[in-house]
Amino acid sequence: MTSASHLEQLAEIKLQEEEEEEEEKEEDDGGQRCFTDTPSVPPISGSSPDPSHPFYDVARHGIIQVSGDDRYGRKLITFSSCCLPPSHQLNHLRLLEYLKFTLDQYVEMDYILVYFHYGLRSSNKPSLKWLRDAYSEFDRKYKKNMKTLYVVHPTNFIRLVWNLFKPLISHKFGKKLTYVKHLSDLREHLNYQQLLVPPEVLRHDEKLRAAQRGGPAPPARTPPPRPPLPSQQFGVSLQYLREKNAEMIPPVMSQAVSYLKQRGLRTEGLFRRSARVQLIKDVQRLYNLGKPVDFDEYDDVHVPAVILKTFLRELPEPLLTFRLYGQVQDLLNVESSLRVSRCQQMMESLPEHNFMVAKYLLSFLHTVSQQSIVNKMSSSNLACVFGVNLLWPRHAPLALPALPAINICTEILVEHFPIVFGSRHPPEARVVPLRPA
Repeated sequence: MTSASHLEQLAEIKLQEEEEEEEEKEEDDGGQRCFTDTPSVPPISGSSPDPSHPFYDVARHGIIQVSGDDRYGRKLITFSSCCLPPSHQLNHLRLLEYLKFTLDQYVEMDYILVYFHYGLRSSNKPSLKWLRDAYSEFDRKYKKNMKTLYVVHPTNFIRLVWNLFKPLISHKFGKKLTYVKHLSDLREHLNYQQLLVPPEVLRHDEKLRAAQRGGPAPPARTPPPRPPLPSQQFGVSLQYLREKNAEMIPPVMSQAVSYLKQRGLRTEGLFRRSARVQLIKDVQRLYNLGKPVDFDEYDDVHVPAVILKTFLRELPEPLLTFRLYGQVQDLLNVESSLRVSRCQQMMESLPEHNFMVAKYLLSFLHTVSQQSIVNKMSSSNLACVFGVNLLWPRHAPLALPALPAINICTEILVEHFPIVFGSRHPPEARVVPLRPA
């Protein structure tokens, strides 16, 4: 039987062989290498953290990113090997601490981890001892709510390391591992548009696809959008919904909120848990076909909770609008004592329909927060869950450094709801069945 030390040695050799193969391919292609002895640039321009960040020395490389939520309300966290600088330029102990610091914000809810393997080299690779220590450092709370670990562009090195770690890894955790050969495969599982994919990884994926087809990779084509069904409820604008349903509050929102008010206010961890993916798809399909949805049939308050977040996340424009994104980011520059009034000004500048829908939703979330002794969903916890579903930038995925401002704003909207939205009464949503298709 192969010993652990032999496997470790074999893994090191395999990594070196893969590096040599990559170098030969680069020479054959006449291309230039993507790797240098300088730290990689974070994948999204302008997303660098503030120098006052407690882990600025690590965060500035863009190795770890939070990419919003997937389609079912689970946080997307990415780890990009190509952003790792040479080992002598990075304290790997600090990297581990930063990873825990990031995960600590989300481990109480379900989350997805995406590992981009391309770019791991002998010069920037953490030691296998570090990997063992890291796995031991992450206790059950980190592993329990991680629903899937996607390893993108796996190599033989990865498979050898996995075999090396098998004695340490529980069978249940091992089932969470999913190998992904091409980025396009992620589209089946995740909200791909929200992923922060480094340019190096995109180029590598194009080369893999070209090699598979025996020729240059064809340019990716986006199929023309299909016109929505008359009864469509997800992925269409608030204006479209109002025209088709003749209701100020979208039916999906009013029905989910109504059910949760009756059955979910005292549920611990409300909005932090996911539901079965296929079940959520089935409910969405019923709504989009104009069929009645009875949440009592599912006997699970997390179903309407996930449906509510999914509805917000699939709006073509966020509920708080693209226009407010920059103003919310500037909130960090506003004195704490003035932030409530600043948020009130921003909300009152919203279009009438957005204002009334936001007021209806935040009124409900304020009610949820008032039961936080039981449900553990304080205004701060609700902000972590809902912030990324209320606001995102127009032309780029949501980056980790943008989250603090969004969460602060959302927390203010929930905690200080009577002041921020006090100019008008929230609409009394009439819970009515959808019109038949």
